[in-house]
Amino acid sequence: MADLFDGYPLGEQWDEMFGGPAQPRPAYAGLFASLQPMAGEELAARADLLSQTYRDAGVTFAHAGEEQPFPLDIVPRVIGADEWAVVERGVAQRVHALEAFLADVYGAGEVFADGVVPRSVVTTSAHFHRQAHGLVPPNGVRVHVAGIDLVRDEAGDFRVLEDNLRSPSGVSYVITNRAAMSQVLPELFADHRIEPVADYPTRLLEALKASAPPNVSDPTVVLLTPGVYNSAYFEHALLARQMGVELVEGRDLVCAGNQVSMRTTDGQRRVDVIYRRIDDDFLDPVHFRPDSVIGCAGVLNAARAGRVTIANAVGNGVADDKLLYTWVPDLVRYYLAEEPVLDNAETHRLDDEDTVRWVLDSLDQLVLKPVDGSGGKGIVIGPRADDATLAELAEKVRARPRDWIAQRPIGLSTSPTLVGGRIAPRHVDLRPFAVNDGERVWVLPGGLTRVALPEGELVVNSSQGGGSKDTWVFSPPRPAPEDDEPPARTRIEFTAADLPGDPPGQDPGPFEDAVAGQSQQQQQTLGETPC
Repeated sequence: MADLFDGYPLGEQWDEMFGGPAQPRPAYAGLFASLQPMAGEELAARADLLSQTYRDAGVTFAHAGEEQPFPLDIVPRVIGADEWAVVERGVAQRVHALEAFLADVYGAGEVFADGVVPRSVVTTSAHFHRQAHGLVPPNGVRVHVAGIDLVRDEAGDFRVLEDNLRSPSGVSYVITNRAAMSQVLPELFADHRIEPVADYPTRLLEALKASAPPNVSDPTVVLLTPGVYNSAYFEHALLARQMGVELVEGRDLVCAGNQVSMRTTDGQRRVDVIYRRIDDDFLDPVHFRPDSVIGCAGVLNAARAGRVTIANAVGNGVADDKLLYTWVPDLVRYYLAEEPVLDNAETHRLDDEDTVRWVLDSLDQLVLKPVDGSGGKGIVIGPRADDATLAELAEKVRARPRDWIAQRPIGLSTSPTLVGGRIAPRHVDLRPFAVNDGERVWVLPGGLTRVALPEGELVVNSSQGGGSKDTWVFSPPRPAPEDDEPPARTRIEFTAADLPGDPPGQDPGPFEDAVAGQSQQQQQTLGETPC
């Protein structure tokens, strides 16, 4: 029998599937047993079908101004129930702490008075907006949606790499990945109890409606997109369709008398909640960039007047600044009086001369990241950079050290990936998505696993040529039934006269009939129905 994983190499990094040669980790045991006997040609054929399914569904990612199919690897990533419980708790904890921090930043500012975070860290952030000071959302929620990027280190521990609290993208691929995989490998879903992901749009819509201005019984929610040329437009259209809300552009909205309305064929209709996928700088030309043609003039005034809710809130970027990231463990302790469930990656901020000097002397051993970068842009991986790149980086660091953080390189975990017709290890990360409705933070089971497809590549971002995997979180085991009292039994005595056809005089003896009720039903096969 063919072995699909024959010759699979294990490096120094933590491998998601294997703890040793041909030794799958417990969470992967079932998947390994299902895939191992599959011929490589069959898996490749299924992968081609998967790609075709994606193309037919129009699942794309705009890169360099061109719509491209978003690569989906056919080998899923698996996270066990116990391990996911830790991730879920850690992500929710982090969102609660950052939510409290944002309320403090744009409110009383006690975090500065208590010396937890220097005020200058916030006021020098490119994403701190004084226009949002004193603007309190109706239900107190500023982080309606968060994407917390995690990596697994060499010891197998999840660490937070960065927080995304402005307009985190990628959840559409979580939904479409599951739908496509369930069509191409239905037998795997029949054999495993996998947590569903299809209810994300419902959860998001509930959270958005919960954030509506008071005394609005049936809020009107819209999704504001920059337009079809935005890299995440596919996601905007998918979420709007699945939530059943209007997908609008700035030209579709009008603000008058601090009330936002959208133009329809039946006239103007009031808007109560705007789930915006536009950066702060382009949202409102009255308060931000006056040359913006993709926003809505006056929308920030309407939010301040309590007539409309903007989700995510204006100014959230100050809390996902990569410099502020280094203080998040302290914020968890300060606001929640708890120890962080998930640790940060080892990170150094360049806030004193000694640290700057050490970083400059160690550029070839560190990873340097711009504090306001995204999508992997501007990152310099010292051990892989040439002398010219390091020299240019040194000049930038000397000129503006506040713009950079330094991290020790992490040996990102690897996961089996189908590349060029064979299974090979590729580096992966994980972006769980959290939805905050004001009462609880719900974390989508699994999230988006991004995979760096080129061999040895560490940058997994889609904009840098990465792909994705379907991420499975197994349901926890069902609790064993409690020991109940034995069922009551009725003893019925039969005689020969009660048994028609028996020879006369034959005594059948006593019979016992249990009348304890119906038997337990068989367990249903748990899988995911395509969207």
